[in-house]
Amino acid sequence: HTQAAAGLAGVIKMVLAMRHDLLPRTLHVDTPTSHVDWTTGRVELLTRARPWPRSDTPRRAGVSSFGISGTNAHVIVEEPAEPPAEETPRRPGRGPVPWVLTGRGNAALRAQAHNILALTDRHDTGDTADTGDIGYSLAANRAALTDRAVVVAETAAEFRAALAALAEGGVPEGAVTGAAGPVGRTVFVFPGQGSQWAGMAVELLESSPVFAARFAECEQALAPYADWSLTEVVRSGEFGRVDVVQPVLWAVMVSLAALWESVGVRPDAVVG
Repeated sequence: HTQAAAGLAGVIKMVLAMRHDLLPRTLHVDTPTSHVDWTTGRVELLTRARPWPRSDTPRRAGVSSFGISGTNAHVIVEEPAEPPAEETPRRPGRGPVPWVLTGRGNAALRAQAHNILALTDRHDTGDTADTGDIGYSLAANRAALTDRAVVVAETAAEFRAALAALAEGGVPEGAVTGAAGPVGRTVFVFPGQGSQWAGMAVELLESSPVFAARFAECEQALAPYADWSLTEVVRSGEFGRVDVVQPVLWAVMVSLAALWESVGVRPDAVVG
């Protein structure tokens, strides 16, 4: 049972049906139930996919969800109106990125803003990939001192403008400044069975060397005790066996913990 996500698959299914103008066939119905008189009314099973074209009236679909305790929820999904044409094209890029600056005192903070501004001027960080790399380096590879500023922007030009203002002692739009408070404690919580989902960890295996390396270590440690591959299970999304799901979740959580630690987030305790 999908537990807290019960019903979401049905909602996604109908949204996709509207997007593709196609009603998918009803699965796993070889023999329709005899408790329904299918000869009366307009209710019928979709024994094959059927076109669902747009018309003058909005298309609607009802989705029922039955919780594991018997609770029933019903929603009606209606296609939205056509969005207005965009007046200006969207800017390409990866989205907003935070740059974290720290120093011991306001003068040191202004000096760091000046130094990073000079760095961006020398290297012309016009590529959004560069802004992401700089953001990572500032957050993970520098000492976290008392006085701090965070600049959130998308383009190199926006970062330069904000850094210039910080270097002069101002607080530009999209930035916050302040002093760090007492350090709290961090806890990693490993979830139990039921939190798995198809596609889990696949993108991280491709994009994060830290995650992939720790996952490979988990697979090597598990190999003497299992006749299946962690990597193959994750990539296939086949989580039907309990004796497979639990070790897979363990490996994913251990690898996520390594990923967090690689960017400076280290737990004081681990539970789960």
